[in-house]
Amino acid sequence: MKNIILLLLISLIGNSVVSAQSLFRTLQKEKPENAEEINQRLMYFTDEILKEELPENKILDANYIPVFSDEVYKERMQELDNQTPIQLDYRPVVRRFIEAYAVRHREKTGRIIERSELYFPIFEECLDKYGLPLELKYLSVIESALDPKARSRSGAIGLWQFMYNSCKMFDLRVTSYIDERMDPEKSTEAACKYLQYLHRIFGDWQLAIAAYNGGPGVVREAIQRSGGKTDFWEISPYLPEQTRNYVPIFIAANYILNYNREHNIVAKPNQYPYFRISPVTIKNSVSFKHVAAVIDVPVDEIRKLNPIYKRDMIPAGELPAKLILPIEKIGLFIDREEEIYAMKDQPKKYLELQKELSSTKGKYPIYHEVQAGEYFHKIAMNYSCTTHNIMEWNNMKNHDIYIGQRLKIWVEPSEQIAQKPERDPLLKKSKFLLYEVQEGDSLQSIANRFEIESVKDLVEVNKMNHSKAVEPGMVLKIVQYE
Repeated sequence: MKNIILLLLISLIGNSVVSAQSLFRTLQKEKPENAEEINQRLMYFTDEILKEELPENKILDANYIPVFSDEVYKERMQELDNQTPIQLDYRPVVRRFIEAYAVRHREKTGRIIERSELYFPIFEECLDKYGLPLELKYLSVIESALDPKARSRSGAIGLWQFMYNSCKMFDLRVTSYIDERMDPEKSTEAACKYLQYLHRIFGDWQLAIAAYNGGPGVVREAIQRSGGKTDFWEISPYLPEQTRNYVPIFIAANYILNYNREHNIVAKPNQYPYFRISPVTIKNSVSFKHVAAVIDVPVDEIRKLNPIYKRDMIPAGELPAKLILPIEKIGLFIDREEEIYAMKDQPKKYLELQKELSSTKGKYPIYHEVQAGEYFHKIAMNYSCTTHNIMEWNNMKNHDIYIGQRLKIWVEPSEQIAQKPERDPLLKKSKFLLYEVQEGDSLQSIANRFEIESVKDLVEVNKMNHSKAVEPGMVLKIVQYE
C-alpha cells in the first residue's frame, strides 16, 4: 500500500522544487505501523490530491495507479447495477477485490481484457440465446481468467471449469484426443444451461452465482442454517469461504472490466479477436505443426485458437472437423490443403527427447529448495523434467540430495509458475514518474530537485549519453530508490 501512496503522490506533483521534495520527505518519515493506518493515510492523501487539477505538462506513466474514494465506486457501481437484473452491491469486501484486480494483479487483468476480445462475443451470443443476463460472461473471468486450458487443483478444466464426471450431464465429450470442456462454444452452451437451471431453483441471481461455485446443496444448507433467509449477504456467514467470496469477486470483475481505463489498465489489442477468425472444414487428419509451417502462423497461435484438441492434431476419428484460423490465412490453407495432409511426422526417439528436455531455450531458471521427504524423481516430476536434466543443470555426479539444497531448474513460462521479471533491473526496488524538462533545467539540477544520488543514475535509467545536454520538452524517467 505504501508503494501505491508514493506512486500516486509522485505522479501528481507539480513543478515546484519545494513540492517535489516535501512530499518525498513526508512519506519517508513517520512510517505507518499497520495496514489500517496505511489505508487511512492513503485515503487522506487521495482525497486531498483529487481536489486539485493536474498540471498541464504532467505525463502519466503507464505504471500510474489511480485510487478512488468509496463515493466514486458507489456511483460507478450504481450505473452498472442499473444495466443488469443481477444485483451488483458495493460493499467493503467488493472494494477489496476491485483493488486486487486494479493494483496487485494489474498485469493479469490486462491479459484478461486482451482475451475478452476473442471470447466475450461467443459468450454474449450464447447468453442471449438462452435469455440470460449478458453480465454472466464475467463468471468465466473468475473461473479461468479466460484461459480455455485452465486447470484447477481439483481437476476442473476450461473456460467455465467443469469436472470430468460432470461432462456427461452437460453433453461434453472428453477423449484421449479432444476435450470439449476447452471448446469455447460447447463449454459456454453447457454453462448457460447450468446457470439457467440454478436460477430456476433459487429465483435469485446472486444465489445462482454462489451455487455455480459451491453447488446448489451448499447454498440450500446456508439458507436453512440462516433460518430461511434468502438474501446472499445474510446467508454469507454460513457459506464456505470460497463461495462466500465468489459473489463479491463477480461484482468486482464486472466493475474492473467496465472501468479498466479509469484505473489506467489498457491491454494490448488481441492479435486474433473474434471477428478476425473463421473455421475451415478439415477432411483428413492433420498436425498443427504442419498447418503452422505452411500458412506461416506460429503453432502456439493455432493451439490457442483450437484449445479443444489435446495433442496438437485433429485425428481421423474426429472427421469431419473444424479448424479455427485467422481469416486472412483461410485462402492459403485451402490452396495448399492437400500438401498439408500429405506431411507426416516421425516419432521422436529417446535421444531427441532427452536433448529437447535438457534444452534451456525459451525457458528461465528458478531455484527449488529441497524439503524434508522430497526425493529426486518427485522433484523432476513436479517440474516436468527428468532427473538427468536436474543433474546436468546443477553439475551433479549422482542422485544424492539433502534438505535445504538449492537446485537450479529450467522451466517453461506459464501462468501457474511465477514469470521471469521483465522489468529493468535498475527499477526493481524503486518508484518513478515521468518528468518533462523545463527551460533552464540541467541534469544536475534535475538530480538535485528530485534528490537523486548522482547524475549517473539519471543517465543510466534514461539510456542517455552523459555529455548530452537536456532540452525543454524532453521526457525523463525519475527514479526514487527504496
